[in-house]
Amino acid sequence: MDDATSASTVQVEFKGERREYFVNARGLPLEVGDYVIVQVERGRDVGRIVRLGESLDRMAKAKPVTQEVLRKASAEDLVRYEEIKHKEDAASRVCEDKIRERELKMKLVDVEYQLDASKITFFFTADERVDFRDLVKDLASIYKTRIELRQIGVRDEAKRLGGYGSCGRKFCCTTFLQEFEPVTLKMARDQSLQVSPTKISGACGRLMCCLAYERDYYMEVARQLPKIGSKVMTPYGPAVVTKIDIFAQAVTVDDESGNEMRLSLDQIRKLGLGERLVKPARARKGGQAETREEPPEETPNDEPASGGEARPDEPGEPEGSRD
Repeated sequence: MDDATSASTVQVEFKGERREYFVNARGLPLEVGDYVIVQVERGRDVGRIVRLGESLDRMAKAKPVTQEVLRKASAEDLVRYEEIKHKEDAASRVCEDKIRERELKMKLVDVEYQLDASKITFFFTADERVDFRDLVKDLASIYKTRIELRQIGVRDEAKRLGGYGSCGRKFCCTTFLQEFEPVTLKMARDQSLQVSPTKISGACGRLMCCLAYERDYYMEVARQLPKIGSKVMTPYGPAVVTKIDIFAQAVTVDDESGNEMRLSLDQIRKLGLGERLVKPARARKGGQAETREEPPEETPNDEPASGGEARPDEPGEPEGSRD
């Protein structure tokens, strides 16, 4: 397929590597890297195309896309886009000053101007609900446009700010994840991972999203292998399963003499050990219970989202509301 296309669905990237899908209903000849003007909620915005093609069209059939690409961005649009970035930095400083003045327990994360300046959105995090009505009025009196304050969770904060994970790659939430899926501590246990906050938590402080990626494979293979502590019969007599290697599809066993043996899944099937695995191993004498530090189980987006808007029909007299 050629780079230039009139495909009906495209993926557009915005500030903070946020990505959304749009319909190219006008049949514009678009390429990856093109800047376009798109219709968003209550206004217009500018973004860069990062993906297009038949696969997106197939995806759109399952989940219809309603937002539309209006046109390619002009040179004037791109100049204005750069100006907006500087305005966002200035608005961020103003908002932080107002937060300190009013001693509000909230942390400003990001500021977004719409291209037509019809709306400015301030994103923040907070440990609890915040009464920000007076802050909305302050900002509306300064900028004379619609103001929205939106409370987001720590996962959304990481997505907006970006960064690199312990794997050395960019955060999954800033590259390909469109929605946060529930992640639980059980997923780590199912993969025999060390259940330690420093090992399985992301930069946001929550359980890493990638814990869910390979779980289905682990569970499928684990069903075919004996469990740790199970007693099995080998060609040399009874033995106890001490280790499981999911990727190699093999187990390590110790016999009664303390000899260690490695058996592959194929060997287990040939010996029929999978069906003879039955008795849990007895605890060894003198053994001690293992203690581990475990983080609380949690799911993403566990912080309530709230927002407020001001529509200054008359300068200096805005109204505030909370989503």
